[in-house]
Amino acid sequence: MRRMRVAAVCGAAVAAVVGGAPPAAGAVGGRGAEADLTYHGSAAMSGGRVHLRFTPHHHGLGAGPAPTAAATVGLRWSEPLADRQELPQGCARAGERVVWCRAGVPAAGGAGETLGLRVRLRGAPSEVLLEFDTLWSGGVADGTRRSGRQRVLVLDTGDSYHF
Repeated sequence: MRRMRVAAVCGAAVAAVVGGAPPAAGAVGGRGAEADLTYHGSAAMSGGRVHLRFTPHHHGLGAGPAPTAAATVGLRWSEPLADRQELPQGCARAGERVVWCRAGVPAAGGAGETLGLRVRLRGAPSEVLLEFDTLWSGGVADGTRRSGRQRVLVLDTGDSYHF
């Protein structure tokens, strides 16, 4: 029963961040406009606090997604987040280790707006693995399952790691 509640809360959070319904389960491969987002930025961690800045880049084909399509980036942390977080507008927490943020839709070949957030992890781990994933609304399809997915290892050195 708890998993069902968590899934419902996560789905509602995604819908709230995206501004509509999350994509249909089978919306991959050839239906709708093609889109491919990658994320470029930096991450630094010190004492369990992570400062993250990144920009979505659209490498899709053709004219890009329909104007009604929206992308949401999921940020999944390998370590649990602290209970209290101050997230920027357009971001919502969806579980112990996940934050969703509205990424918008940059034009084909272009970059979107830079997103910045600071999160606190429980305790002070020496490293954290951050996984990016992209969800689309508006019927946008992605021809590969790897597109929009990235992994970044952040070490507690205080240094910025660029990706």
